[in-house]
Amino acid sequence: MTAPLLCTVTDGLARITLNRPQRLNAFNSELAHAWAETTTAVVADPSVGVILLEGAGPSFCAGGDVLDMAQSMGSGAEITALAGVINSGIRALVESPIPVVAAAHGTTAGGGLGILLCSDYAIVGSNSKLGSLYANIGLTPDLSVSAQLARAVGERRALQLVLQDRLLSAEEAVEWGLVAEAVDAEDAAAIAAAVRERAEAVAAFWLQGAYRAYGEAKRLIRSQPARSFAEQLSEEARMIGTSFDRAEAQARVAAFAAASAARRS
Repeated sequence: MTAPLLCTVTDGLARITLNRPQRLNAFNSELAHAWAETTTAVVADPSVGVILLEGAGPSFCAGGDVLDMAQSMGSGAEITALAGVINSGIRALVESPIPVVAAAHGTTAGGGLGILLCSDYAIVGSNSKLGSLYANIGLTPDLSVSAQLARAVGERRALQLVLQDRLLSAEEAVEWGLVAEAVDAEDAAAIAAAVRERAEAVAAFWLQGAYRAYGEAKRLIRSQPARSFAEQLSEEARMIGTSFDRAEAQARVAAFAAASAARRS
């Protein structure tokens, strides 16, 4: 039986692949539990410096598997419980001090938007489409969409997505700030490969740099709504002091100072 989710950790990079391509990587119970277990383990692994999210097959993630809901879910309570399982993985990624890049080729819809929003830097293909589509089947947003979408694109634009059956083009998704980049190639397969290649380049950039500082910068911004302005300033001050004491910062600060001195002499 094919695993619904794949994960490898190599040289500091954790690659998490949603692996239900025949269902556009939509979440059923098996994928939900694998997602929760894997993400929780990855963020707790001290060897992991960067996380890359991707989907197998033609799309990134179509959200929840509606066919599976109709055939095997007997009540709303079961849906709520399953969403809670997936949410634990979402929280693990969003609340961790590890930067996350998403290679989101193809379609991202429904709860897939929430999975996309777990990333701190998202890349799509020029042929990608992104939307909500919950109301089309009488459901409401889940998997962090209502929690994260408005923060990413603004309240009015978030409402446009969840109150219509609109699918954003890649160009619109970049313009709205939902994703960072859109890449192009000659056909769908080449676009998917280009999206992954670009996501890998972003991950490599972080790993080659001071990835702990990138991760803590991500944490400061992600966790800011829980603090007052004064508390945020205090946390910033604490964190820059902590960062300064790290060996990677000491070496980089010393190199910067030396380079500046050489330019002045």
